[in-house]
Order: sequence, then structure tokens, then C-alpha cells
Amino acid sequence: MKPQVEIYDTTLRDGSQGEGVNFSVADKLRIAERLDQFGVHYIEGGWPGSNPKDIEFFKEARRRKFRRARLAAFGSTRRKGVAVEDDEQVRLLLEAGTPVVTIYGKTSLLHVREVLRCSPDENLGMIGDTVRYLKDHGKTVIYDAEHGFDGHKLDGEYAMATWQAAEKAGADMVVLCDTNGGCLPGEVSAITRAARGSLTAPVGIHTHDDIGMGVANALAAVDAGARHVQGTVNGYGERTGNCNLITALPCLQLKMGLRVVTPATLRKLKDLSQFVDEIANIRHNPRQPWVGSAAFAHKGGTHVNAVQKLAASYEHVDPSLVGNARNILVSDLSGRANILMKARSLGLDLDDTKPEVKAILQRVKDLEHEGHEFEAAEASLALLVRRMLQPGLQPRFVVEAFHVSMRGNPSDSVCEATVKVRVGDAVHHTVADGDGPVNALDGALRAALSRSFPRISKVRLTDYKVRILDGVAGTAARTRVLITSTDGSREWGTVGVSSNIIAASLHALVESMEHALGG
Repeated sequence: MKPQVEIYDTTLRDGSQGEGVNFSVADKLRIAERLDQFGVHYIEGGWPGSNPKDIEFFKEARRRKFRRARLAAFGSTRRKGVAVEDDEQVRLLLEAGTPVVTIYGKTSLLHVREVLRCSPDENLGMIGDTVRYLKDHGKTVIYDAEHGFDGHKLDGEYAMATWQAAEKAGADMVVLCDTNGGCLPGEVSAITRAARGSLTAPVGIHTHDDIGMGVANALAAVDAGARHVQGTVNGYGERTGNCNLITALPCLQLKMGLRVVTPATLRKLKDLSQFVDEIANIRHNPRQPWVGSAAFAHKGGTHVNAVQKLAASYEHVDPSLVGNARNILVSDLSGRANILMKARSLGLDLDDTKPEVKAILQRVKDLEHEGHEFEAAEASLALLVRRMLQPGLQPRFVVEAFHVSMRGNPSDSVCEATVKVRVGDAVHHTVADGDGPVNALDGALRAALSRSFPRISKVRLTDYKVRILDGVAGTAARTRVLITSTDGSREWGTVGVSSNIIAASLHALVESMEHALGG
């Protein structure tokens, strides 16, 4: 049987320390429940001694039943000069009511002397006393050796003594922490092997990503014998973040052949990544390994042609194993294979025998030369292909006229848009105010179309990007507008290009609404 590796998620504690990440108690409970459903082995809920939010979280978490994961409270060893039974922070760890308690202690003599300002022997006592006290109260105790690698490089003998103090007191796991995130995989591997050779307790790994080695260092530790990996979903964390579990987990299972989660669970990896991003209100990283929209994207014509014949030629695994999918991009670098595969993925009837393929490819290249971009505007591409396949296809509606104006002063202004739309024989003439010209146009267009197509009211914009294509032309430069829209169940992108930013925006808006209505 393959060796088992435990996953310890600290998104709710370490992850919440990342810049721009702020979870409410309700957010933390939702994430914890999702992590439990996914099948991580441990969920670190927070530090009950540090803030009221975490105390409230543990209070609410006690009312919930976690089916797979074990909940952990996080804290530190007792304070110097204070008996462990009198330490307020240790008391709060017990009151959190979790089956697991994770505490950190000092490994580095530099920190013992300059931060704790205590003797090396007292630090060893603080570690042993706290672990023993928590074990006496029936807790599973995970000991996080803070600055474990830096401390070992400074004084290996003392670093090992701190880990052995935790083990002797009954720690169930000794976790080596690259707290500053500055180690290289070779260093992590060597020190992890040294720990494995001197400890009987299982060894874990906790890494940070300050030099871009968070995942690599975690994998190096596992290769050296660690069987417990700590990290966060999407790599959230202080400074540049922690080990990204979304990257590490499939590497452990699919590349290193270790048991982590079931294959069915692994197929939910992308969903988990996106879910946590949504809760954190952070836009999903399209270039994230394994689960990003670009992770299995193919753009070059020769690549697409090869993938069409043999997927493994440019894909290291089947993307469905992690819940992702192949994405064929269409651009001025495209070949016929790009157009064919993209059309099929959009549900369009197109094959290599149709003469329109060459014309569509040429039209795409011409438009990209003019400034259009179809990589993030699949809806615009689908409309283009349909129109070229069906020359007589009539649009659902036509914008016959529009007007945008602004009134007020530089510090307080309101935009107003008027739109005249024809739907068959009906003409809808509407006006709307907005925070800006595009917002006003969106409101006016939506109001007009809703009279004939009530379902259009569900459509909303989720992103709006503007790029100046030829900056040397100054304010007369051509502008590309990319719009992302959703109806609550699906998301699509459209593009507009013009020397007039309002006209470019309106074109992208019109295509978005047309796509929402079924092309």
C-alpha cells in the first residue's frame, strides 16, 4: 500500500494573515465545512488566545460535526516564568474544545536569547511543560518547531534538543517550520533526514513561499521522510504566502505516488480552490498550476494540432483528474486545429471539410491584428463563428442609437445614457443613470432589452478591463475593452475595439447580451 501523507490546512489562521484576506466567523465556518467535505485530515481554526473572532469561531465550531477532519486550535508554549497551569493562553487552548492542539516553540538560539530573553534550558522547559500538560488533558498535540531550519543551521545540537523535548513530553507530531521561507530544497531535505534519524515521533513540514520554494520545500521534506504537510488553500499567507496545498496535494498524489485523498476527491480540487477565492473575494489566479484556467490551455497552432492527436504530447496529466479541463485558445497564433477544437468545445458544428474554417481563421487573425483578443472573449468568438457559418443569421436585437452625457462637477458627477434598441418591430427607448458611462450604458441597455427578454435582468457584469493598444497616439489611441458577465450559473467574456472607449464598451456589452440570449 502507498504511504499516507496527512494534510493539515491552516487557511483559517495562517492564510487569514495574508494581505487582503479577511474572513468573518461565518466565512471561516463555511470554509471549514468545505475542507471537511473535501477530506483534509486537520483544519486549524485559529488562535483562541489572540482575538475574539477566533474564540467565537471555536464556540460555533463545537456545535458542528466534522466527519473527516479533526479541528485544531493553535497557540504557543507557556510564557517564561509562568507555570503552565496558570498560563491564560494555554487555558484558552483547552477551552476551545478541539481534539487537536497545535503549539509552536522556539528552535533557534537567536530567538531564545533575543526574543524570549530566557535561557536555553528554560525554553526546553517551556516546550516540555506545555506539551505534557496538553497531553494530560487528552489532546492530540502537534508541535510546530518555529524557525526549525534556520535554528538547525545556527546550532544543530540545540535545535534537535528542542524537538526531542517535545517528543519526550508526548508530542504526537514534530513539524519543522521554514518560518522565514528562505530555505532551499536541499537544505530542507538534509535537515528533515537528520530529524527523522533522531526522533521516533512522526515528522511534518510547514513552509512559507518567500523565495518561491514553498511547495518545492514541502515536497523535498516528504521525499526525506515527512508524512504531514501543512499549508493553505491557494497559498494564502503572510508576506508572499504559505505552501499552496492546491499545488502540493496533486504533486504528492499524482507525481510522487503517495496516498493523500481519494481520486474522486481529487477531482474536486479546482472547485475547492475557486470556492475559497470566492469567500475571500479574491479573483481566481488563471495561471495557478493544476487548477487555473491557463493550466491546460493551448494557443500555438502546432501545440493544438499535437494535442488533438495525442493529449499527452503537451499535457503532463489528464486535467479532469483535478477537476480542470483543456482550454483551446484562439488568437493570431492559431492554426486550423485551434478553430476546430474551440468550435467543438462551444458546441458548434464545424469540421475540417467545411470551407468556412479557413475564412474563420483568417477573420480571427485580421481582428486580432486590429486589436481584438479572443482568449478571454469566448462569447465573442462563438458569435463570430456562428455568423460566418450562417451568413443570413439575424441578431436578436439592434442598437439603433445611443447617447452618453455627464453632468455635475469634478468632485460630484452623474452619467446618463440613452439607448434606442429595435427588437423585431418593437422599438425600446430607455435612459439610465450610472456611476460612469459604461455603468449607465449597461443600465440603459438592460432596461431596454428586459422589456422583450425578461431573463436579461439576471445578467450582470463581473469584470471590466480597458487597454490602450497604441499609446503613442495619446487620447486618440485605439482601445480594447474586455467584459466578463454572468447570469449566476455561467460566466463568459466579450470584447470590443474602437478609438472611442464608449463605442468599444457598448460593442462588448451588446455581444454580452446577445450571447446571454443564445446568440
